[in-house]
Amino acid sequence: MPKRNDLKKIVIIGSGPIVIGQAAEFDYAGSQACLSLKEEGYDTVLINSNPATIMTDDEIADKVYLEPLTLDSVTAILKKEKPDAILPTLGGQTGLNLAVELAKKGTLDELGIELLGTNLHTINQAEDREAFKDLMKDLNQPIPPSKTVYDLQTGLDFAHEIGYPVIIRPAYTLGGTGGGFAHNDAEMKTVLNHGLTMSPETECLVEKSIAGFKEIEFEVMRDHKGSSIIVAGMENFDPVGVHTGDSIVFTPTQTLTDKEYQRLRDASLTIVNALKIEGGCNVQLAQDPYSEHYYVIEVNPRVSRSSALASKATGYPIAKIAAKIAVGLNLDEIINPITQTTYAMFEPALDYVVAKIPRFAFDKFYHADRKLGTQMKATGEVMAIGSNIEESLLKAVQSLELDTHMQTSLVPDDAKGKSLADLLETIKTPTDIRLFEIFAAIDKGATVEQLHDATKIDEFFLAKLINIIDMQKELATSTLTIELVQKAQKLGFDDNMIKAVTDVSDQELTKLHSMTDQHLVYKMVDTCAAEFESKTPYFYSTVGTENESQPLGNSVIVLGAGPIRIGQGVEFDYTTVHSVKALQAAGYNAIIINNNPETVSTDFSISDKLYFEPLTVDSVMNVVNLEKPIGVIVQFGGQTAINLTKQLTARGVKILGTNMAGIEQTENRHEFEELLIDQGIAHPAGDTATDIPGAHQIATKLGYPVLVRPSFVLGGKGMAIVHDQDELNDYLVPALKHSHGEPILIDKYIKGTECEVDILSDGKQVFIPGIMEHLEGAGVHSGDSIAMYPPQTLTDSQKAEIVQIATKIGKSVHCIGMMNIQFIASDQIYVIEVNPRASRTVPFMSKITHMHLAQLATQLIIGKSLSEIDLQPGMYPEPDSVYVKAPVFSFAKLPGAPTALSPEMKSTGEDLGHGKTLSEALHKAFFDSYHFDSDTTGPILVTPYDAKNTELMAALDAGGYPHQVYQMDQEWPDNLAFVLATEDESDLAKQLTARALSHEVTLFTASDTVAALVKHSSAKQAG
Repeated sequence: MPKRNDLKKIVIIGSGPIVIGQAAEFDYAGSQACLSLKEEGYDTVLINSNPATIMTDDEIADKVYLEPLTLDSVTAILKKEKPDAILPTLGGQTGLNLAVELAKKGTLDELGIELLGTNLHTINQAEDREAFKDLMKDLNQPIPPSKTVYDLQTGLDFAHEIGYPVIIRPAYTLGGTGGGFAHNDAEMKTVLNHGLTMSPETECLVEKSIAGFKEIEFEVMRDHKGSSIIVAGMENFDPVGVHTGDSIVFTPTQTLTDKEYQRLRDASLTIVNALKIEGGCNVQLAQDPYSEHYYVIEVNPRVSRSSALASKATGYPIAKIAAKIAVGLNLDEIINPITQTTYAMFEPALDYVVAKIPRFAFDKFYHADRKLGTQMKATGEVMAIGSNIEESLLKAVQSLELDTHMQTSLVPDDAKGKSLADLLETIKTPTDIRLFEIFAAIDKGATVEQLHDATKIDEFFLAKLINIIDMQKELATSTLTIELVQKAQKLGFDDNMIKAVTDVSDQELTKLHSMTDQHLVYKMVDTCAAEFESKTPYFYSTVGTENESQPLGNSVIVLGAGPIRIGQGVEFDYTTVHSVKALQAAGYNAIIINNNPETVSTDFSISDKLYFEPLTVDSVMNVVNLEKPIGVIVQFGGQTAINLTKQLTARGVKILGTNMAGIEQTENRHEFEELLIDQGIAHPAGDTATDIPGAHQIATKLGYPVLVRPSFVLGGKGMAIVHDQDELNDYLVPALKHSHGEPILIDKYIKGTECEVDILSDGKQVFIPGIMEHLEGAGVHSGDSIAMYPPQTLTDSQKAEIVQIATKIGKSVHCIGMMNIQFIASDQIYVIEVNPRASRTVPFMSKITHMHLAQLATQLIIGKSLSEIDLQPGMYPEPDSVYVKAPVFSFAKLPGAPTALSPEMKSTGEDLGHGKTLSEALHKAFFDSYHFDSDTTGPILVTPYDAKNTELMAALDAGGYPHQVYQMDQEWPDNLAFVLATEDESDLAKQLTARALSHEVTLFTASDTVAALVKHSSAKQAG
């Protein structure tokens, strides 16, 4: 049927701040949906509180509300906008849950707003465990024996009836939150109590465990007529028991027989048709490896993380087509934008293999619980495309940006000393590095049977891992020939991996590569296995003779930021996309290299050419050698891109923007210090150390407390404030181990107000969009602080000095493009850090000032002056209203990770609050960041450590938050407002934070945050 003409205005609900389990994939989905609906002529209104996303740009929707995703907030917007319909299936679980709330409360009926795409009945059938179970029975689809329970005793009784082990799945939660396995009554009590607390409906499904089965996912598209297709079938490397977001995944499916595949495919289509889903959805199934029996696990009646992966793996844009289906179009009426000749009814066919590997935060949080289970822990993921499983897997490994030595040798350092028996025991427990521990076991002689017994991973996959280690051993023990190098390349070995096990030089390797007609070539992703001509500018590398990518000419390469992790998030995707827009507007062909399947930047329609490749110097150089671009832009790909600058410059690549000398002046400790001294700029006294005695000497000379950190730091990784020699020793032992020979930086810690600026410069003049003041004092990482704009406590003279210093630094390093400078305002203004690149604050300031800062920076990078882009040197005028950027944390997903705010960044995302006053702005920001309504008051729990802060405790009591000092195992009070637990690392404090997180009670871990909350709650109430 044709698209609906009775609809004029449509509201899209976003997914809010990025958290573990709900990340950039929904920025991608929401952006696609808005653009798709605008393309069809509808007015679009977007509601989302996340400033870091492309989705919240003014050019994506006709109107954007950067407002809290709460029932009251969204209702007020709906009453004001009076839309005809709302599209909730592209904003993750947040968007879906909000739509359900609006419908149940009667708001949608009252305002005459239609729910587009999948209807409420379908959402409930898919999301409500009992309703879903009933539907599966009606369809004769097998599901594991299960029971919905609302209390502990019923759950225990049912576990006794069906026998352990069981799995607990809370209803209406995201990313497996609150779920887990129980093998006995004690575990059952812990996991089920936690799950009941986490479920908004206090509802859990207790289910017979099918851990060890193969886990299969199908991405399905269905339209109004009931036509449906499988966009992608995906198979988890890890068997059932590890959350799909934490599992390595391959597409297409690899180990199913044709009969099994067709049976699961038919089951998926039957279920989706019975649910009458309209748009994209995800079906998860489990296949018994020893029989033809299978189980249905669940259905997500919305686009998901897997939808983004399937879209990038196949080139089929699920969210874009789902949005068109929502407004009445059918699959046979929508042109596939990849081929531009076939319709969306055409089921993708792949002539390559895609591998996804999740990216975790355990390289930052060494002491967190690394065990993987049904609750998702990954912060992001990488994807790679190859001609076979081994190639795609190793290209994904090269993209992870973990321990460089482990990525090239494939074996973790601490596994080398272990016996085979120890390793076989270790790999029984899934962790973030189990893949590498399996490689270590294979290296020690483990057989397929031994590995399968320990892990339950399919023997087919394990045989592929053995192929990789066999190849590594052949390289190490044989004379290197053209044939051997080619054989290794075909299995995904890059030059670094070959050099790790041989003594070949770069020159010898280059010579060997040149002596054959089999080279690394680029193949096109076309959705149809080359059956039809395709227009897609989307490529991956493999070994072959025919290159399907021809140089564009007049091109610029923009390096992306790779996988999302704590410290480097969606904000760099934002800057990458905006840089591309500016290049295209200036008449250049813009080329992106990136490997993150969740992001907008890796949508084939964004750039003139997309290379889905590892962000390693070899991969980038292969593209550079083919495309011969005018230059490469590194400023918008976070530390990932900046870290490649030196090697690229050494290989003759032209870096556009601030050059290598300028980057070194800010990244190299001694050059940076010389720059500041030369310019008469105050900075904390400090020095570098490469061993423990040297560090002690420096710290004693400076006087404690000192700030210690590694060189080339990202997201405050490895940063800490240490107060004495014992703390310094505790820090140095692991820090020096992970420093790879680079020095440790030691600075005098200065107490004061932290603030920062992003500058734009043409090398001669400097423009400053604004100064952001941090609410939390110096010592809390800028990414974990609440940033306030305009500054709220800085004096005019302090602001003038900050502008003067920022201008001096910009000119001194000949900054061209963008740079971030951080300060402490104390007895004077100190400079503490300069990042020679875009930072996480760029999207925030862009949205506030209504200037596309990354686009403006790109114009400067390609040669324009400030005056040519209508910018005046100095600071942009401050607004009348107040904006705050508040962090959001995923502590509940990372048990054991430290929660107290410190120089090491811990937040996974952010939201924006704005108002006429700071109180109003904070009130809005607290909703989606700390999940706290600052209008509410009530009792709070604090640690004995925090209770010693008598001034704060008195303010809390007076502000309506009477405090109680927490006692071990005490009864949990009713109507608890929040919990405060800062630097105390005692068992009592750990128990308090764990209970707060499991009860979903707001947890504050910095006293400055709470002091501001009390002050501004009081001010607001008085007002």
